[in-house]
Amino acid sequence: MGSSKRQVHVGVKLGVAILTMGTRPKELAALLASVGSQTAPAARTVLIGNGCPLPAGLPSWVETVELAENLGVTGGRNVALEHLRDMDLVLDLDDDGLLVADDVFARITALYQADARLGIVGFRIADETGATARRHVPRLQAGDPLRGGYVTGFLGGAHVLSTTMLAQVGGWPDAFFFAHEETDMAWRALDAGWRVLYEPHLLLQHPRTSPARHSFFYRVNARNRVYLARRHLPALLVPVYLGVWVALTLARTRDPAGLRAWFAGFAEGWRTPCGPRRPMRWRTVWTMTRLGRPPVI
Repeated sequence: MGSSKRQVHVGVKLGVAILTMGTRPKELAALLASVGSQTAPAARTVLIGNGCPLPAGLPSWVETVELAENLGVTGGRNVALEHLRDMDLVLDLDDDGLLVADDVFARITALYQADARLGIVGFRIADETGATARRHVPRLQAGDPLRGGYVTGFLGGAHVLSTTMLAQVGGWPDAFFFAHEETDMAWRALDAGWRVLYEPHLLLQHPRTSPARHSFFYRVNARNRVYLARRHLPALLVPVYLGVWVALTLARTRDPAGLRAWFAGFAEGWRTPCGPRRPMRWRTVWTMTRLGRPPVI
């Protein structure tokens, strides 16, 4: 990709942020090729080595940052945000994802130009066969992954954030490390009057994986559920939200070791700091209910 093309930007400045732990070099190369092939180029692309060295031979338009330690998804993305503060929008991409279409950035720009209160745009994620897992549709009624619209959450693998919104609501919650950090961001955005859009025509191809691959997942999953409740829910909803998730976890989890790790994380969530408490307004609870997902599940 020639440097002249990469310097053509009209209106909205879009920055791309990618985290890597250095374990997916082929996938990362393919992702960068798909970023570089966009018809409306990004203003800047930042690649963060999250506690790992970065590979040689990267495209000249990729800016690199190597962190001495793994700061998690939240810490790594906050570093990327610091480097992209001069952008209007920041697109976060998983390093094993792939942009199938070449008009993704142009579509993103058009969406934000059409809606001044659009804070977050979430992509549709599909595997190599084109299938979208139920857990990747950000609504309770997930039967049709091609139905877009305003929602109460978004996916971590591919999403766009308004930097104007970020200046108001803050960055990623460092204490989370990973798991439910998107929910934390979405709740803060909604409470501040921003909109969250699920746009299924923005597609990230991503290999199908299970979120519950190790005990660490179970622990941080439960811990961060408690963090969410402590940070954002009105006091009356805290026991409802956590009670629902305890019941769902008991019903869904068949792995005794996973259950032990989950309840250890649940206890950790109560005794460790999670950042300031700023409960959402009841107006926000009602907005989320109208959107189809009240903040109790």
